[in-house]
Amino acid sequence: MSKSWVKSKFPEFVRDVLRDFCLVSQCLFTEFSRHAQTGQVSFTFFKDLLGEEMNKGLLWTLKDTSHILFRSEAQPDRTGLYLDWCIGYIFHECMKLREDAYQQEKYRPWFEMMHANPALPPEEKLIGKELFTVLEQTSESIDREISRIKFILFHCRRLFAMFLPQHQDNPLLARFFFAQEDLVRNVFKSSYNELIQKIYSQDHTKLYRLAAQSLEQGGWTEESAKARNRARLVFP
Repeated sequence: MSKSWVKSKFPEFVRDVLRDFCLVSQCLFTEFSRHAQTGQVSFTFFKDLLGEEMNKGLLWTLKDTSHILFRSEAQPDRTGLYLDWCIGYIFHECMKLREDAYQQEKYRPWFEMMHANPALPPEEKLIGKELFTVLEQTSESIDREISRIKFILFHCRRLFAMFLPQHQDNPLLARFFFAQEDLVRNVFKSSYNELIQKIYSQDHTKLYRLAAQSLEQGGWTEESAKARNRARLVFP
């Protein structure tokens, strides 16, 4: 991959990594909330989130974009390398969750049905019971994997607050913050204001001016006017 091409696309990669991180986080939050209520995770959810080598899902795409963004520089940014490792870690933990969910969805009902079969010979029933203890351990694995992912997501949010200030002049990043404020707020929660403060500390109107500039270039004149008006309303 040409380094000059990567450099020319750098503003897009920065925007894309943050955008896809927020989308992945939102999806994971929803699935983890369902797990807290039901004790189950969905194989289909993780299958779709990950995708396959020839049909990559959102998380796989995020991992690949992260590698391009954070590993392409001659002297990679240390914070970026931490982020790259964290995103890769989340990817591999989700791979484990997909396999654990498959075991729970496909084989747990079968084991339970076999165990309830009164015609099952005693020795076979004993073996089935002992094997089922291994399957039950996947539930414990799921709890640990979810806990680790939550921990890494938390630190990703901290790392983005350290990494993004150097990209405060990126119009595409500013446009994303303007257009998808609800999404970013939902993901960063109470640290959202701190994130924006760290990125645009010297000039709070910059976010909206840059967003308006990007929108104008794309022909979105009405949205551009809204961004400029937002700057006047929030920071008169």
